[in-house]
Amino acid sequence: GTGGGGTGGGTGSGTGTGGGGDKGDKNGKGLRHFSMKVCEKVESKQTTTYNEVADELVAEFSNPDDVNFCADQAYDEKNIRRRVYDALNVLMAMNIITKEKKEIMWRGLPTTTESDIEHLRAEKVRAAMQIEKKNTYLQELVEQYKSYQALLARNQARAAAGVVPSGIQLPFILVQTKPQATVEVEISEDQRVVHFDFNSTPFQIHDGNYVLACMNLCGHADGGSGGGGGGGGGG
Repeated sequence: GTGGGGTGGGTGSGTGTGGGGDKGDKNGKGLRHFSMKVCEKVESKQTTTYNEVADELVAEFSNPDDVNFCADQAYDEKNIRRRVYDALNVLMAMNIITKEKKEIMWRGLPTTTESDIEHLRAEKVRAAMQIEKKNTYLQELVEQYKSYQALLARNQARAAAGVVPSGIQLPFILVQTKPQATVEVEISEDQRVVHFDFNSTPFQIHDGNYVLACMNLCGHADGGSGGGGGGGGGG
């Protein structure tokens, strides 16, 4: 059928016409040229078949009076049909045409509207913001890693000097408020829930990474960030 004729042309002449194909491409009659011609044919007809397109292009390229006439041997009927078949596959892959059995239908060339451009610009901005956010987070992880490494080195040096280890195990949460604040603390029996009542005194919550940054073990000028917000009342 149609598919067999097109495939046979592609297989039978793929190796024997390499030199002729190059020469044809130099003359502007390569696959791009055929794709354009096939595209024009299908668009003008809206619905057609492989044989109809191939027959018309064979007639055009074989007619000395036609503007598309090419006397090169590479553009005999067999090679023209192979190139038409290849061009149709390209157009189908680009969703410009569709094929149902032997019938080929025109879908249209892809278009870009102003809304598409605005959407792409918005996507670009969103992607840039995500990259910036991830870079910031990555930098925080790097600083945390350096702080942990410095803490380990400091503790090892103290242990080697005979200093008895003391301190707080990581990870931990630090609750900070004013020295004169009255804080009521309730801990559940299983010690899984802790309730703080600061009696309307402002407070802040920090994690271990924030404390390590403030300790400045890596010798940075700034104390880092990571402190949590707070407020009054119970927490």
